[in-house]
Amino acid sequence: MKLNRKVIIPNELGLHARAAAKIARLAEEARSKVYIVKDDQEVDATDILDLMALYCPSGTEVLIKITVPGDAKVLNRIARLIETGFGEL
Repeated sequence: MKLNRKVIIPNELGLHARAAAKIARLAEEARSKVYIVKDDQEVDATDILDLMALYCPSGTEVLIKITVPGDAKVLNRIARLIETGFGEL
């Protein structure tokens, strides 16, 4: 089972505060840690400020990473949220 998944941020505003809050809400449902990775920066997906500090404009590739296979549904839900532009497309 995959413990990570790459996605590209498609929406025009990128990963902004509302989008980060949506990711954080989903990540809080996980039994263990969920991370978002951009380049060499890895942040806790439940931390809105850390997510925004990654600076992810439209077109940025990020990696969603989980630490426990049982959280695969959370990983897939976050990936789907990002791929659909956080409901903004």
